[in-house]
Amino acid sequence: MRKLKPMGWFWILYLIAYFTVAWLLLAPSQADARAKHKHYEKWYQRQWCEQQGGKTEYVLPDRTRCDCLTATHAIEFDFGPKWAEAIGQSLYYSLQTGKRAGIVLILEQPGDMRYWIRLNSVIMEDQLDIDTWRIGPGL
Repeated sequence: MRKLKPMGWFWILYLIAYFTVAWLLLAPSQADARAKHKHYEKWYQRQWCEQQGGKTEYVLPDRTRCDCLTATHAIEFDFGPKWAEAIGQSLYYSLQTGKRAGIVLILEQPGDMRYWIRLNSVIMEDQLDIDTWRIGPGL
């Protein structure tokens, strides 16, 4: 029977270095996350909400945060692919504040218009009391 030799320090250090480099190369960085969008959601939120005279990140009684609270609306901001999530959040913010629900959908790519159509189709079909706006480069 052959006897297995324990790994030497060289091999242990080699494996640590190998997996560290692999992790660094494969793990998404913040720069990669930002590369998906032209600006962060908060950037759009701040720009739009200030123009409307609203308050950003308004803290609700249950400690959740409404993206923008204006005199008339409780508004959720989301990028196009998250249009469906925005519906639920805006309705919840409306319930918590007593203000009308609103969604600002961020459209950054030419193909994002399909999300705008989906959002408004659901709102119209289900007769939801939600106002919508769209923002993004070139809009």
